[in-house]
Amino acid sequence: MIDRSHTLPLTRQARELGVSRGSVYYLPRPFPEADLKIMRRMDELHLELPFAGSRMLRDLLRQEGIEIGRQHVATLMKRMAIEAIYRRPNTSKPASGHKIYPYLLRKLPIVRPNQVWATDISYIPMAKGFVYLVAIVDWFSRKVLSHRLSITMEADFCVEALEEALTRYGKPEIFNTDQGSQFTSQAFTGVLLREEIAISMDGRGAWRDNVIVERLWRSVKYEEVYLHAYGAVSEARGSIGRYLNFYNSRRPHSSLAAKTPDQTYFDNLPLMVAA
Repeated sequence: MIDRSHTLPLTRQARELGVSRGSVYYLPRPFPEADLKIMRRMDELHLELPFAGSRMLRDLLRQEGIEIGRQHVATLMKRMAIEAIYRRPNTSKPASGHKIYPYLLRKLPIVRPNQVWATDISYIPMAKGFVYLVAIVDWFSRKVLSHRLSITMEADFCVEALEEALTRYGKPEIFNTDQGSQFTSQAFTGVLLREEIAISMDGRGAWRDNVIVERLWRSVKYEEVYLHAYGAVSEARGSIGRYLNFYNSRRPHSSLAAKTPDQTYFDNLPLMVAA
């Protein structure tokens, strides 16, 4: 994999191997063991009760004998990039230079592959730290078109995943994201504008606007992540990559009439594209 003694720069090696540059420089996070255990439990509770804010999560944790304050819970939620998801007035201002686009999918029939792609980022616990996972998903087929792991929340690993999906599968008509700074950044939206792809963004805190990716995270967490304690980023990358290959090619989905995402995606491509 990465050879630190090679004359080729590490960033170039990472690009050639298709891994996030951020993970190349990974060092175990000096994070308190007690907090890591709490964060893992908070991740499980958030997946089960996505409407739970810091106050409710604090009370749920206390019910389990974990003494923690609301401010500490809020700090950990911020580190994990999670928030209570419910529809509320959008009174926050985007970061300077970050444009927020309207949501385009309301009442839109999604009837073919590459009509709509979507993306999101999820917190992934490890034995001694954590990483973030981004996935690009075809809305119609549920197929995971690309993914990346990173130790930071910078936009670069999201852009890398987007560029890979575009290279391998063409481009969608619409691309849907949430209003996270990674996806509103000029680095990310610039790629979509370059490819003349319509940009759609969820209402702030409205999880149903991107429900397809939320369902993916549920499968990834319960069927893969919570069953393992990854010791390193490379281990997490390999294990999650194998699971996503299974998810695409072998795992039947009830919402797809027991077909796999690969079957649904490739069987419904226009003949010219499929050929």
